[in-house]
Amino acid sequence: LVANKFDQIHRRADIAPWLQEMQQRHAFTEFVPMSAKNSKDIDRLLLLCERFLPEQAWWYAEDELTDRSEKFMAAEMVREKLFRLTGDELPYTSTVIIDKFEEEPGKTKGVKRMVRIAATIVVERDGHKAMVIGDKGERLKRMGTEARTELEKLFDAKVFLELWVKVRSGWADDEARVRSFGYE
Repeated sequence: LVANKFDQIHRRADIAPWLQEMQQRHAFTEFVPMSAKNSKDIDRLLLLCERFLPEQAWWYAEDELTDRSEKFMAAEMVREKLFRLTGDELPYTSTVIIDKFEEEPGKTKGVKRMVRIAATIVVERDGHKAMVIGDKGERLKRMGTEARTELEKLFDAKVFLELWVKVRSGWADDEARVRSFGYE
């Protein structure tokens, strides 16, 4: 049982009845009175937890960053740039669909592989489309450049990224369309 905010209790005797009631409700292995504001209390809690964690083999290899596919990561990278560069202007119902994800060996020295990605940014209204594209396409171009740069680092590959913007009104309310976009 972890009881936090002990820094706000002036007399420890005031909490004794509550502690007794908790012990009667459940036979806790440990009781940890603490304040999360105190780093020593946090360290003590972590040491206590460590004793109860089972040791087992690693689930993933040491060099694995995620259990998600590169295609998924590409969509999320573009989506992150979309919301970062539009701020609060764009509703979170906007999404990114990967239309094409193709790999091929690198054709130039120093390039191990090339990845060609075509992605569609789906928004709810024409006004949102204009926000995403920006003045003379500058915002969309910046999204693509920033996403491509990060994807090249992540994939250790040369990345060619094409971005399109389409309006699909009410897509988030249409269960079949939501599933077709890869959401459950």
